[in-house]
Amino acid sequence: MASHLADPEHNPSFTRGVFLGELREDFIFPFPELPAEEKENLTAILDSFRAWAEATVDTAKLDHDAKFSDEVRTGMAELGMMGLNIPEEYGGFGASALLFSRVFGQVGETDAALAVYFGAHQSIGCKGITLFGTDDQKKRWLPQCANGERIAAFCLTESGSGSDAQAMRTMAVPSEDGTHYVLNGEKIWISNAGYAGVFTVFAKVPLEIDGKPKQRVTAFIVDAHAPGVSLGKIEEKMGIKASDTRTVSFKDVRVPLEDRLGEVGGGFKIALEILNSGRLGLSAGSSRGARKILDTALAFAKERKQFGRPIGSFEMIQKKFAVAAAECYAADAGWIVAASMVDRGGIDFSLETAACKIFASDLSFRSACEAQQIAGGLGYSKEYPYEQAVRDARIMLIFEGTNEVLRALIALSGLQQPGENLKAVGKAFKDPLRSLGAISAYIGGRVKRQVTKATLTKVHPALADEAEMVANAVHDLSGAVEKLLIEHGKDVIERQFHQERLANSAIDIYLSTAALSRATAAIGKVGEEKAHADIDNARIFVSMAKRRTRRALRAITNNQDARLKTIAEAALESGMLTVETPTDV
Repeated sequence: MASHLADPEHNPSFTRGVFLGELREDFIFPFPELPAEEKENLTAILDSFRAWAEATVDTAKLDHDAKFSDEVRTGMAELGMMGLNIPEEYGGFGASALLFSRVFGQVGETDAALAVYFGAHQSIGCKGITLFGTDDQKKRWLPQCANGERIAAFCLTESGSGSDAQAMRTMAVPSEDGTHYVLNGEKIWISNAGYAGVFTVFAKVPLEIDGKPKQRVTAFIVDAHAPGVSLGKIEEKMGIKASDTRTVSFKDVRVPLEDRLGEVGGGFKIALEILNSGRLGLSAGSSRGARKILDTALAFAKERKQFGRPIGSFEMIQKKFAVAAAECYAADAGWIVAASMVDRGGIDFSLETAACKIFASDLSFRSACEAQQIAGGLGYSKEYPYEQAVRDARIMLIFEGTNEVLRALIALSGLQQPGENLKAVGKAFKDPLRSLGAISAYIGGRVKRQVTKATLTKVHPALADEAEMVANAVHDLSGAVEKLLIEHGKDVIERQFHQERLANSAIDIYLSTAALSRATAAIGKVGEEKAHADIDNARIFVSMAKRRTRRALRAITNNQDARLKTIAEAALESGMLTVETPTDV
């Protein structure tokens, strides 16, 4: 299972390379394709699920009842869906990341709450056992997860520690005889809590390091029915209402030593690796969900007439569909490439899954809003699917790390290596006579980056202009990174306006490259003429991404950041958003 770890400390990364001005094409090209046997398996799984869902899953009823029927949950288990990415030797199907992500997309397309049930169980709930469990732990827990007898849930978030996992207060204290831990604490917003038979729980373990008391985040496998485990009331949510979300409390829960997951202090890394998995599935589900609601809007736009013609014939409506089509094309390309990175192994895919999650979740919510707008007044009615799509999609921007936190993650992770390079050069200049080699290497590299730029050599000639746009964006990004680090040094960690700009640029570069890979593969299969839709989608997306990136990077030197801070800080201090309305003064 080591091949399914991002392992940023050891594995190379496409997006980290972009911050250095590099284009690591081999991570993106050729565009991934399932082997024949997996294609057959995927077709069979999708056909079975679609037939079952059409007969069983009533999205409006699930939303109204705010719970899954026994028929839905039993059906998912009987289809084998609950063990899809659990290894075969432990009772699962052993799906690749690519196959699993595509199926996740289909579940997301069918019902958002069902996708949360499906993903909270496999993508994060029992994923830690799959990736980090001992053989004994896997044998004891995974078969029951695979057949749906035990539903899994992931317990990380607390009231005072959302994305800041290090601030958690839940504690697991070793017993005096060393046979178990005593777990105390409370976790909030736990998906699948009411159905769960097993939790992956993160808690701090007290220990002594160099004679000083410390606490280290550690992961545990906890029986959801153990004495001392209790559940809060079902949360009343804006959307994904059928998903059972609750607070889970632990009071003096005895966790056997053999159910500690990984080493003491290894919990933070385990949590990050699990969330990488969750973001990938969420990306596919969001992307396919966006397509589904827009397909509904397409049918409406063809039928609804205003001024004697279908509203779909008006250019402002057409633009909404065309832009969304190009964005869905790139979003699908992004998660497919990221899934292939997982399957290949030896690649750090953490920033790519974060990029896919950010883009696809933004796209999902934006698409639901656009579809609602196209439907006009009907879009606001509960008789139609649009308003539920808006409500369901909204949580995707928060799940698995908010999009703001993930943008900071991408930017700060990408800045790490360039920052270390400049730090080493800074040290060299303090003793130049002994460090001529390091100084010369830096100067030579800087001159080379300014004169030349990385290129995409594997893109089809029909898309040469778009390949050049991506190469220019990478060149400009690396230059902006160096400028920021020279100007701000380690203080760049506080410059979140800039972090957002860098992250958005990196996201667009990754998705543009993935889209070009996808279109290149399509041209190779059917030729330019028949692949015109792929070419058009890629050209539209890359062109839009180029303009966004150019604006973002220009804003690093030409912006109103100081004024933004002044307005925001004044509002926070006064508690009033802005100056009084003139009529009220």
